[in-house]
Amino acid sequence: MVLLVVASLVLITVYFRESEGGTLHDLQSSGTKILHPFEVAADQVARPFYDLADWASGLAAAKSENRALQRQLEELRSQLVRNQTAAQENARLRALLSYVDGPSFPLDYRAVAATVIARAPSQFDQRITISAGSAQGLTLHDPVVTEEGLVGQVTKLAGTAAQVTLVTDETFAVSVLDLATSATGVVRHGRSGSDTLVLDRVTKDQVVTPGDPLVTAGWRYGKLASLFPRGIPFGTVSSVGQIDTDLYKQIQVRALVDVSSLHSVVVLVKKPGAGG
Repeated sequence: MVLLVVASLVLITVYFRESEGGTLHDLQSSGTKILHPFEVAADQVARPFYDLADWASGLAAAKSENRALQRQLEELRSQLVRNQTAAQENARLRALLSYVDGPSFPLDYRAVAATVIARAPSQFDQRITISAGSAQGLTLHDPVVTEEGLVGQVTKLAGTAAQVTLVTDETFAVSVLDLATSATGVVRHGRSGSDTLVLDRVTKDQVVTPGDPLVTAGWRYGKLASLFPRGIPFGTVSSVGQIDTDLYKQIQVRALVDVSSLHSVVVLVKKPGAGG
């Protein structure tokens, strides 16, 4: 090994000291020419492996970048859903506040806002649960509304929750007034198993036409008064029929409030000392 090192040093020294046309320079040039084809061949053989390694490295980087972009996209979608939900809830609350502060809100009542925490379990059990109860001053039979109209009434109470029977329940009934003709009747559930509402007890001499708006009648007789104040929007007349042998008209009603998509409601709590 020592001899080889010494020989290498001697050759390097001679190489740098001799002229361009020296023996060692000629040997280097000849060796380069001889080995060049082998170098080209080796490069051509190795090039596909280099390209494959570059492709695999690029593919791994692309997959990693794709996963990062997918996570970012999911985060943006979640944020968009949260923003849209917040905007919708804000719009609903503004509408409720506008109704409470508006001229159509009953003067003898105060508003208790609540959210729906449990929806109606079935078509035959049209009751929901809201996030307000006796602790907020609610009492049995308090009317429940939205800015669109009547929702139902409180039928069960707990400290911080209450059960509301909806206008679409089979046990619900309310006296209404036709604003267009002053005809009166009682809205109740239609046939068992159906989702129709009917306006009953409307005599043949009273005039009711499709499209007429209906509001709560709010009747009073001496010290007795209806559970609902007068003037709460309820719905519109969808069809009117009459059979000569029947005592009353056959009238179907469409409620204003879509009770299947409730999120927030207002409970009307009678003020202390209010009449009724």
